[in-house]
Amino acid sequence: MTASITSSVPVPPGLAVAQVLPDLMLPVKVRRGVLGFLRNNPTVAIGGALLLLLVLIGVFAPYLWTVDPTALAPAKRMRPPSEQYWFGTDALGRDVFSRVIFGTRVSLTVGLSVALLATFAGLAIGLVSGFVRWADSIIMRIMDGLMSIPPILLAIALMALTRGSVRNVIMSITIAEIPRVSRLVRGVVLSLREQPYVDAAIACGTRTPMIILRHILPNTLAPLLVQATYVCASAMIVEAILSFIGAGTPPTIPSWGNIMAEGRALWQVKPFIVFFPAAFLSITVLAVNLVGDGLRDALDPRMAKNL
Repeated sequence: MTASITSSVPVPPGLAVAQVLPDLMLPVKVRRGVLGFLRNNPTVAIGGALLLLLVLIGVFAPYLWTVDPTALAPAKRMRPPSEQYWFGTDALGRDVFSRVIFGTRVSLTVGLSVALLATFAGLAIGLVSGFVRWADSIIMRIMDGLMSIPPILLAIALMALTRGSVRNVIMSITIAEIPRVSRLVRGVVLSLREQPYVDAAIACGTRTPMIILRHILPNTLAPLLVQATYVCASAMIVEAILSFIGAGTPPTIPSWGNIMAEGRALWQVKPFIVFFPAAFLSITVLAVNLVGDGLRDALDPRMAKNL
């Protein structure tokens, strides 16, 4: 464009014309869409792929060459891993492979349910506490009291009041995780409510609920989404701990914690009973943490990069 204009405009005699220099900075190609986001954030792609694989394993567990995970076969007890029993059998002759595959359902159900419930409850509490000044001291003192108790101990105490079931495990872990989510949201809201656009909305006569929904809530979603992934990973670990000590899901329900609890006495002679559920738990938690780390890097403006 510059060359054409320069050539068309008459140049007075004796006046030198500067040559058109090539662009030194190459244009940045911004990838858009889901595929572009995954290419720019490989950590999210790797963690999401692992998590999707585990979800598919849980959904299609009955079709993955499994048998009844609760079927007893005393004559086949303590078989090592083989072509017939891929992960071996436990002390009651149950197929460890089938129990581990079906245990994926329990861990993912608990992790995702706790993440959703704790996120929504913590978001509501944090919004009210951070924006409504008179309610802040009351709500936060209650949250501080809950946070003073370690999550696992609080979950054990809540489980002691009820009978073992997946629903009760979800509720007990959710109550233990809500204070951490609410404090995160409150901290974000405290910084947002001092912004000029919030003062402008107040000056225009906008009501408090509308200010929270339109101006405060959208700006809390990024850190809240990252926190939800960590809550999911923590919930799966706490569920495994509760089941391992006998305070979680009933022994009749195959979960990774129950499988490890049943094989701990035989760890030195039959380590495969504990190894396989522990490996699946570690991979699942790693996948969720990879997604959380990738989302944190992608949603943080100071760390976002266009590749």
